[in-house]
Amino acid sequence: MKQSIRFYLQLAFTLLVCAFLVVPVLLSMLAGVTENFFIGLSSGLTLRWVQQVWETYQMTIWRSIAIALACLLVTVVVGVPLAYMLARYKGGNSRLARVFEELLMMPVAVPGLATALALIMAYGQYRAFRGSLLFILVGHVLFTLPFMVRPVLAVMQSSQLAVLEEAAASLGAGLRQRFFGVVIPNVMSGILAGALMVVTLSIGEFNITWMLHTPLTMTLPVGLADSYASMRLEVGSAYTLIFLLMIVPLLVAMQWVTQTTRARVRL
Repeated sequence: MKQSIRFYLQLAFTLLVCAFLVVPVLLSMLAGVTENFFIGLSSGLTLRWVQQVWETYQMTIWRSIAIALACLLVTVVVGVPLAYMLARYKGGNSRLARVFEELLMMPVAVPGLATALALIMAYGQYRAFRGSLLFILVGHVLFTLPFMVRPVLAVMQSSQLAVLEEAAASLGAGLRQRFFGVVIPNVMSGILAGALMVVTLSIGEFNITWMLHTPLTMTLPVGLADSYASMRLEVGSAYTLIFLLMIVPLLVAMQWVTQTTRARVRL
């Protein structure tokens, strides 16, 4: 009897927490398809706010997607070899590797506004670079690179990568052959997990982007803030709806890849 009461109390508490988190999101989505949110559903449902967002801010969406994909490419090209280096030399010179790993995590620990301000102070005098999407891309790469390195490094450390490399080397495989033929296939789950985190974080990144953007390089999160500040609540909510439709599938995919990675590590 006591266990039954405890179960229902835990269930009620869980549902209450879920409602506390989900209800505001649902209300925001509902406002985006409501004719007048302050009147309520009696005013009718419409997609004209979504259409207005698309006509006004569609370039911010395409920019965010382009920056996220470019950021993914850079973090894969830089992050996977970097994780491989850390995995190989962590045993031989663990102190230096640990220091380097901590330095790599600094952009995550430091507030995004401080990182963006540092970039502006260092490279702001180059006007062409300052007004381009490359400037935002640099900030995103600095912020997301640790989220590529960490999952890949974790998979490398948990797998028998050193044994597999040694076997490949004994058969005459060079460093390049071992890296692309042995390392990459065995850490693909970590690369996929890191890739989804990088894309998701890049699309939703606001603090760094807000400091680095110009009116011609506005991205999705900055456009979202602009819509809430300068337009009707329904327009900003419609923008939120579009953002969620983009980001939720990525979050679901990231969860699935994470579970797959954990299952593989246990094996």
